[in-house]
This record gives sequence, C-alpha cells and structure tokens, in this order.
Amino acid sequence: MHSKKAPLGLTIAAFGTLLFLHVPMLIIFLYTLTPDETTYTFPLPGFTTKWFGIALQRADLWRSLILSLKVATIATIIALILGTLAAAAVYRSNFFGRESISFLLVLPIALPGIVTGIALRAAIGGFDIPFSFWTIVIGHATFCIVVVYNNVLARLRRTNPSMIEASMDLGANSFQTFRHVVLPNIATALLAGGMLAFALSFDEVIVTTFTAGQQTTLPIWIFSQLNRPRDRPVTNVVATFVILITFIPIFLAQKISAESSDTEGENK
Repeated sequence: MHSKKAPLGLTIAAFGTLLFLHVPMLIIFLYTLTPDETTYTFPLPGFTTKWFGIALQRADLWRSLILSLKVATIATIIALILGTLAAAAVYRSNFFGRESISFLLVLPIALPGIVTGIALRAAIGGFDIPFSFWTIVIGHATFCIVVVYNNVLARLRRTNPSMIEASMDLGANSFQTFRHVVLPNIATALLAGGMLAFALSFDEVIVTTFTAGQQTTLPIWIFSQLNRPRDRPVTNVVATFVILITFIPIFLAQKISAESSDTEGENK
C-alpha cells in the first residue's frame, strides 16, 4: 500500500524542483510586460502589452515561425514512419546485432545537440550536398526518430503476441495484421511519440544546419536577437510563444501516455 500523504521532505524537494525548472520561464513572461526596453528591474516600472503587437508585426519573425513549423511537421512524419518500422523490426526479428542496432537508434538523443550538429554538417558537406530546407529536416529527424522508436517499442513489448499470431492463423496477411491488430494497439504510442517529436523539433537550435538567405528557424531567430538589447522585450514575447507551443504537445503526449497506461492496468 502506498502512503496517501508524501513525507514533508519529499514534498519540499518536489516543490523546489518545480520552482527551479519553471521560475525562469515565469521571469521571461514577466519581462514581456515591461515598458522599458533597455532596463530590467524588479518590481517592474510599469506594465504594457505593446510588445506583443510589435512582435506580431515582424515579417522576419513570421518567416522563421513558418519555417520551424514546416520543418517540425515533416521531420515528425519521417520520424513516425522510420521509427515505427525500426521498432517493429527490433521487436519482431531476432537477428545478430539487434541490441547494438537498438543502441545506435537511441544514441542520437543521448548525444549533445552540438555534437550531432557538427557531425551532420561534416557529413553533408563531405558529400557536397548543398545546405537547404531538407538538410534541416534530416538533422531534426535524427533525434525525432528516437522518441517515436522508444514509444512504439515500449508499446509493442506490452502487446500480447498471441493476438498477432491469431491474426496470421486466421489467414490475414502482414499488412492486414498490421492494420487491424498492431496499429490499433500502438495508435496512442504513435500519437504521443509524434507530439513529442514535433515539440523537440520545433524548439531545437543546435542541429539546425543552414540559413537560406534571410530565413532561419525560430530558435535561431531568437538567438540572433540576443545581441540587440532594444529588441529584448520582443524576444521575450517570442520565447513565451515557443514555450506555449511546445508545452501543449508535451502535455497532451504525457496525458495520452498516462491514460493509456491506466487503461492497460485496468484490463489486466
């Protein structure tokens, strides 16, 4: 039996961790309301929402936002396809080096982003491939695949293998078995993995490997604004938007995963 009330020390530690993680985000939001673009003091000398309107009028911001959304969407679709196929291969097949391949699939998420970015840039440059929109997509897909792979593989391992065997025994081919048996079982894992992959891609800065003219992804745009003190409130507004945009899919993915786990526990 689990205690209904957590010990005081554990409660304080959990609360302190939440403050450590989220107070900086609250400070960013707080300074979107300052009327002075060059001075950051507390308490604020006043409150204004004018920076939100100014941010929405920036054409370069909209270009970066649209580029980031396109990259995140395509990288997520690629990750869903390749991550699912990789998870199915590792789960269903018992071949030599399976554990090594599984380790290599997970490795990109463990490496620092700057290491992955440097490696990809060197590899792409070595093949004389021009940096373009698709090089960004490739870079982001490398770590998005990991998220989908882990989610799908974990769900496949909790799937009763007798269901797949029964489908094959009843005459269904591989595609029919996947469509009617496997896919319904991994649907929530795919949805959660896709949302996490989108959130990771949208706010990733290190593995963005190119700049096309005046177009950059949104994190690169934010980074470039840091050396412009008078634009700092606008940068804070955009950072707040990025936090909100990434918060929503992560929250939904966590909720879907939790509900799926609760449903499986009830079925057992």
